[in-house]
Amino acid sequence: MRSKISMVQITEKTIDLDRLLYERMGAKARYVPAFVVSYLKRLIHQDQVNAFIWEHRDKVGTEWLEACVSYLDMTLDIHGFENLPDADDGRQYTFVSNHPLGGADGVALGAIIGRHYNGRFRYLVNDLLMNLPGLAPMCIPINKTGRQSRDFPAMVKAGFESKNHILMFPAGICSRKRNGVIRDIPWSKTFVTKSVEYKRDIVPIHFSGRNSDFFYRLSNFSDRCLNFNLAMLFLVDEMYKNVHKKFTVHIGKPIPWQTFDATKTPMEWARFVEDKVYELK
Repeated sequence: MRSKISMVQITEKTIDLDRLLYERMGAKARYVPAFVVSYLKRLIHQDQVNAFIWEHRDKVGTEWLEACVSYLDMTLDIHGFENLPDADDGRQYTFVSNHPLGGADGVALGAIIGRHYNGRFRYLVNDLLMNLPGLAPMCIPINKTGRQSRDFPAMVKAGFESKNHILMFPAGICSRKRNGVIRDIPWSKTFVTKSVEYKRDIVPIHFSGRNSDFFYRLSNFSDRCLNFNLAMLFLVDEMYKNVHKKFTVHIGKPIPWQTFDATKTPMEWARFVEDKVYELK
């Protein structure tokens, strides 16, 4: 089992920002000022995260996710648990949720679904999360650039053809605050088209919670003015700001894949499901 845990070697410094910068920037990484690197290490809580990874290095998948929930001292108030399809019905499902936090929500939902389905699910997530050894085996990584982006369609196809359930956050990034309202950006259509293609019913989930006002101001600035998701760098720090909190999870009834017919475009059906999710709260 240990040999299958991850492509990432578990050491006392599994998360190494210096290495990550080099992997992303190559030789240009040496031009990043040392004080900036030090600040980023504090921002991503590198020492704390590495301590958690090392302490729980024997865990993977659902067990690791549950350890994360305990570490973050999250209290989960789950409504509609009975709407989760039976684990032994022989079918595969697509679970979709809003993404208010950008980290802890994914951990919590993975723990819930992983426990109910005995670990038989996979995330569609940002490829940076492949650096977390306990999580990596559960992931189909998304990267907008480079070789992996060319492989992505085949990876998604393999995921949906598998016997695993799929957990997705169709917005792709965490929720924004626009005009005083915290909500996801418009959802992509992939979860609709692939669920229809592979005859998977869709289970809508709403997760409560919010990030700091600073995060929303930064993310709005980043979205408008930069060609880079600067706010993403602050997600770990936001996660630590959300420790010891209670979150409400509403699980809706499965929507049959046959619902998504030609009366709407896939994008319109994606908005339909997104609206259903927000009606659950």
